[in-house]
Amino acid sequence: MKFLAKLFLVVLLAAAAAAGYFWYCVEKPFGNYPAEGVFVDVPHGASRRSVARLLRNEGVVRNAIAFEIYARRHPRRTLQAGEYFFAHAVSGKDVFWTIANGNVYQRPFTVREGETMFDIARELEAGKFVAADDFLSAAKNPELIRDLAPQAKTLEGFLFPATYNLPRHPVAKELVAEMTQKFREQWSQIDPAKSDPTGVGHGHPLLSTVTLASLVERETPKPEERLLVAGVFENRLKKGMLLQCDPTVIYVLEQEGRYNGSLTTKDLHTDSPYNTYMHGGLPPGPIGNPGAISLRAALAPAETAFLYFVANTQGGHFFGATLAEHNQNVNRYHRLLAGQPADPPAPPAQSSRKNSQGKKRKGSGQ
Repeated sequence: MKFLAKLFLVVLLAAAAAAGYFWYCVEKPFGNYPAEGVFVDVPHGASRRSVARLLRNEGVVRNAIAFEIYARRHPRRTLQAGEYFFAHAVSGKDVFWTIANGNVYQRPFTVREGETMFDIARELEAGKFVAADDFLSAAKNPELIRDLAPQAKTLEGFLFPATYNLPRHPVAKELVAEMTQKFREQWSQIDPAKSDPTGVGHGHPLLSTVTLASLVERETPKPEERLLVAGVFENRLKKGMLLQCDPTVIYVLEQEGRYNGSLTTKDLHTDSPYNTYMHGGLPPGPIGNPGAISLRAALAPAETAFLYFVANTQGGHFFGATLAEHNQNVNRYHRLLAGQPADPPAPPAQSSRKNSQGKKRKGSGQ
């Protein structure tokens, strides 16, 4: 009996020690990895045991068995696939809930209003998210928006400007799908006419609206001007006037690697269907990715008599309804560039001098 009692005590102590160690492994922070942290990629369909071993091998948890036991105590929670990042010591319990909740590693990436798909590709590569060529290959396939814009040649214009939380190595096709889905969500708020998602009911196909919005976006950084700029372009289109939009030429030059920050007269004669100095109407597609304000402006431009605008050196523009007004505004622009006031000072008033001697009267003869 004494032997059995001693054996029972030993077993009890061993069980207590095991329970204590289990508690220690699960509750106490641990992190045996480099100062820069460690990435752990949990595969799809991985078992609790394989994930536990992976975490132990990467130095994220203290004991694989303890982690597996803790995971099995939560049978309704699945360990989510994805890439996870651990930068400092955490408990085994926190590691489990990080993975069970799918808190995968993400970094913010911002697409700014007006950026082209080529700009986005360069920035993705610079941020080491995805190769520029891979992104462009996906962005040049318009199938994702075929139902909205059957004539679109690429996804240019539909990669909605926003901040996206991306994994370390996003898949290009999945990324453009997320961006175009964001466009759909925003467009449904801008144009809630669900029965006509292409916008044809407003008098213009959606592709034309997005193209006009991209011109507006690239022309002015001032949100308060965009309705007016859209109104000017709409008026010129109705009158059959060339749009003469500098950013359409810049778009061509940028793709050819010839844009150096300024336009020359020779540049304005570049042979391209996007050159609105040479070809009437809108260009064949967007020249960038417009935001919500520019899309609203293109959908409902301001009713205005303006046909012209020119920069005012303050980020905005002078608007004119006639060529004479426009030429006057161009002169104002050049004066500002020269450091002078936009309008020349008024000439001084001419004061008339009175004749102090007065006029002589004719005298009568005597």
